[in-house]
Amino acid sequence: MWKFLTFCSFFVLGHGRYIDTPEPKIWVENDVCDTLPSSFFWGDVNGKNYLTKNLNQHLPQFCGSCWAHGALSSLADRIKIARNTTRPDINLPVQFLLNCHGGGTCNGGSQYHAYKYIHDVGGIPFDTCLQYSACSSDSHNEVCKNRDFSCKPVNICRTSTQKGNVAIKNYPNVTISRFYALRDHLNMMIEIYKNGPIACAINCVPIMDYRGGIVDMPNESKSTDHIVSIAGWGTDGDRKYWIIRNSWGEFWGELSFFRIYMGENQLGIEGDCAAAIPGHWSEHNKPCSLDGENCL
Repeated sequence: MWKFLTFCSFFVLGHGRYIDTPEPKIWVENDVCDTLPSSFFWGDVNGKNYLTKNLNQHLPQFCGSCWAHGALSSLADRIKIARNTTRPDINLPVQFLLNCHGGGTCNGGSQYHAYKYIHDVGGIPFDTCLQYSACSSDSHNEVCKNRDFSCKPVNICRTSTQKGNVAIKNYPNVTISRFYALRDHLNMMIEIYKNGPIACAINCVPIMDYRGGIVDMPNESKSTDHIVSIAGWGTDGDRKYWIIRNSWGEFWGELSFFRIYMGENQLGIEGDCAAAIPGHWSEHNKPCSLDGENCL
């Protein structure tokens, strides 16, 4: 049984949904740590950036896939952290989750169940396997209709030849060793500091017209409808704030980021987060011919 909540992009479609399930989640609490720095940001750790590329969920057309963008952005960042930024970044395909309904569709979904799906099916390919189409099999956009977005091999990893698309069976991939839910600001800080960014729910309606600065809206609703990635925190006088990456493109906010005061669960940001620990990721491929055949 699905539980439906209003999704944050209703202003475009009017029928978008953020979907979660009543299925029990695995909640974790980190041991209290007294050595957390006053400010910390994975985009600048001693001058080194551990974040992967920024994303825009609404290109090439509207798609309510914030849940997948927030989940995969955080997971890709954690892989980059584990690899100590060596070699090109490993980015992950949102379209894989959309095609396979791996936690949701363009009509909404859950970051926690995105991680669960990747864990349960044994991995996710690199994003060079599958371009983001911003469509799923249940999309309402006309451009998505009468097209195949089913979960079959050619819609998981492929290349294209003069004869059409060809499925790649042996492809570089990433696995998840474990995943869990968490909440409360201190627990979140410890998790981010130890393991990397986390994907969290937020009430996004009040920040649609955000122009920069630190959001301070303690009286706004804490009912959540959108997923973002928290990548660190900063200090403003005697108050701390979260540094958060959105999936609306760099034209929005502070080059795709925004800040919001910490410790009051403003806009529900500290009530429903998820994280995943990367398992294995491919450092070497099994070479195939250009047509996708004869893979070693």
